[in-house]
Amino acid sequence: MLSEFKNLFRLWRIARILARHAALFPLEEAGVAPVLVVWLKRLLPARKATGRPGERLAAALIALGPSFIKLGQSLAVRSDLIGEEIADDLAALQARMPPFPGAQAIETVEDGLGAPIDTLFSEFETEPVAAASIAQVHFARTIEGEAVAVKVLRPGIEERFQEDLALFYWLARRIETVQPKLRRFQPVAVVQTFAETVANELDLRMEAAAAAEFAAQSRDEPLFHVPRVDWTRTSRRVLTLERVEGIPLGDSARIKDAGLDTQDLLARSAASFFHQAFEHGFFHADMHPGNMFVGEDGSLLPVDFGIMGRLDRKTRHYLADMLIGFLDGDYRRVADVHFEAGYVPGTQSREAFAQACRAIGEPIHGRPMNEISLARLLAQLFEVTERFQMETQPQLLLLQKTMLVSEGVGRRLDPDTNMWLLARPLIEEWMRANRGPEARLREAATELADLARRLPALSSLVDRLSETVTADGLRLHPDTVEGLKGSGEGGGGRVWLLLTAAALGLIIGLFI
Repeated sequence: MLSEFKNLFRLWRIARILARHAALFPLEEAGVAPVLVVWLKRLLPARKATGRPGERLAAALIALGPSFIKLGQSLAVRSDLIGEEIADDLAALQARMPPFPGAQAIETVEDGLGAPIDTLFSEFETEPVAAASIAQVHFARTIEGEAVAVKVLRPGIEERFQEDLALFYWLARRIETVQPKLRRFQPVAVVQTFAETVANELDLRMEAAAAAEFAAQSRDEPLFHVPRVDWTRTSRRVLTLERVEGIPLGDSARIKDAGLDTQDLLARSAASFFHQAFEHGFFHADMHPGNMFVGEDGSLLPVDFGIMGRLDRKTRHYLADMLIGFLDGDYRRVADVHFEAGYVPGTQSREAFAQACRAIGEPIHGRPMNEISLARLLAQLFEVTERFQMETQPQLLLLQKTMLVSEGVGRRLDPDTNMWLLARPLIEEWMRANRGPEARLREAATELADLARRLPALSSLVDRLSETVTADGLRLHPDTVEGLKGSGEGGGGRVWLLLTAAALGLIIGLFI
């Protein structure tokens, strides 16, 4: 009961700030406290709030503090929940916060690394170069003379987030209770995903590990450099990285003044994103203009690895098949891909889904490639799939938002060029290698080998099954039991005959 009153009091304070920014609409639509919303609208008319609803909400979230800023950034990938326009406005939400004192940063470094600051760094700038919702960054120089950037968590940030997460869970449960129609969006699950993301960001060792993995997968990319992690000066609350300096990728004027080729930068940016997402399935998911710099030699220099995305092989294959289907105008294939992946339930109509996909794809055909946004095509697809009971795929929403930001940066560099057109040769080569007949044969062989490895367990499974059935339930014929047991012992000839037949069927199906 005490926690209920505490949450109600906090909700009142939050609603007041939302009211002052004319941003009460999330509470209105959630239906959590309708009387409170009506009363606040009358008691606290909004100040001269300007801009779109999403812009007003972003301003309110900044006023509410770090947890709410991160929540807004998290919701920016959920256009299915909040609408495309508001999601776009929240995607531009930057977690800029007033810095905390340099003395506190030094204290955190010393506590986290277990040594006095002057034994770790010969120089440590007390004024941060960047201050965000969770941490701030200081330039420093190690006692060995290396220029580094030191990221330090805000004092007390973990406790603040835990308190706010408890409120978010309470609100999500109330929404599911009072608004049954919103249950399909799984508000509690949304908060859970947010909590997991924040937990990673609050442990800077996880960001260090992400940076190291990202560097390993990118080592063969020309002119692409991920800063090296200084593990001896990294802990849960402190992250030390090699310092990189350059021009923000979004600053096209400075890039042109430096004599760098913008189209070459755009082509390499597109190629890099393609390699991250499709070849490796591990991509930088916070690629706003402030997180990618360009060195004097044209090197791409990414920073801030707190938010990374992952795509398993099945998802990458789905994306490739689906995008090629759209670009080729093969909407039946697009529909088949969704059903085969299990994203759309088999109870839905493939013909109706293919028709909905055609409504998305036809408007892009015949248009100049520089006017086609694959990110917006994906966004429209996700909106359509809701009607066909497709479950939300968070990893795809994160990818779509990352693509949207990348497209925006690309247009700043060269408004007449589509970055995905520049990457098309790479995509086609990857498709031949991973989705062509030979690749499908390799997949089939792998699946058959996996099946063969599991066969020895089949005998014991049948034994257990035959022992547990009763006269009132399923009963296998003794000949059937013996036949199955025989097929599992040592990979008997009968099983291999079945496997061979299955393999031949797959091969014939691939080439007919």
